[in-house]
Amino acid sequence: MTSEHTAPGGLLPLGDGPAVSRLGYGAMQLPGLGAWGPPRDPVAARAVLRRAAELGVTHIDTSDFYGPHVANDLIREALHPYPDDLVIATKVGVVRDEWRGWNAAATPADLRDQVEENLSRLGRARLDLVYLRVGGDGMLFPDDTPFAESFATLAELRKRGLIRHLGLSGVTVAQLAEARELAPVTAVQNRFHLLDRGCSDVLAACEEHRIAFVPYFPLAAGMLRPGLDTSQAPPGMAPTPEQERTVDDIAGRHGASRAQVMLAWLLARSPVTFAIPGTSSVAHLEENVAATGLRLSEDDIAGLDELA
Repeated sequence: MTSEHTAPGGLLPLGDGPAVSRLGYGAMQLPGLGAWGPPRDPVAARAVLRRAAELGVTHIDTSDFYGPHVANDLIREALHPYPDDLVIATKVGVVRDEWRGWNAAATPADLRDQVEENLSRLGRARLDLVYLRVGGDGMLFPDDTPFAESFATLAELRKRGLIRHLGLSGVTVAQLAEARELAPVTAVQNRFHLLDRGCSDVLAACEEHRIAFVPYFPLAAGMLRPGLDTSQAPPGMAPTPEQERTVDDIAGRHGASRAQVMLAWLLARSPVTFAIPGTSSVAHLEENVAATGLRLSEDDIAGLDELA
């Protein structure tokens, strides 16, 4: 059983739910390129999952639309029967098309089908945490189904015992408030990282209501990898030379990597934040976990705070 001393980043409750490692693992990179199709090396993909468990990670983030189906199948193959303290969070509200697109699918029938598919693929009688993925953050065209109707569908599945905790992904403060009128919200997963804090208002609302905040793209989608060509990056995603120098200076003082600095900053940013970096490499996984041992100074954090 993972303890406070062995869990990467320590243990913290997911809202009013179970306590999990603050440094978790995101399964989006387990399938092939673009989260589509099988991995190039399925054995290596399963090895990453098993190593995460060995390192005390008790929070895995996935979705059946990663692959589709591939990430969930790999998780079951690698870790089932699951440790008692492992929390697997998944997302619904999106399906993939034959062109590898990401399409909103949040009608009551769609969501019931997606929940059943996640249950089947993961081999569970109840899902620990299910996020409703919506388009409030501009990353996904919203579904025509009213937001309240979609969330109410998941709330009903929770009452039936198929879901333990409910979450939201890609939402605004207004959507979070609307959802909380219908059912408890345990966690929120929005885009948030060192270079993009556009949803700081959502983080503040999570702090106020003691809701877990679990940023996706915690490493800026790799935009701060040394030597990466960012010339084709979306507007606002590519780091400036000044941002790179600031991160490099702090990383150099601590003998750390850029990614480790970004993860350490994220965990220090708020008492309700978690991190779920993804990777298909055991070495990168171990580097990410080691970031939880990095202690940034107040000056380090102040310098990083000014970068966004």
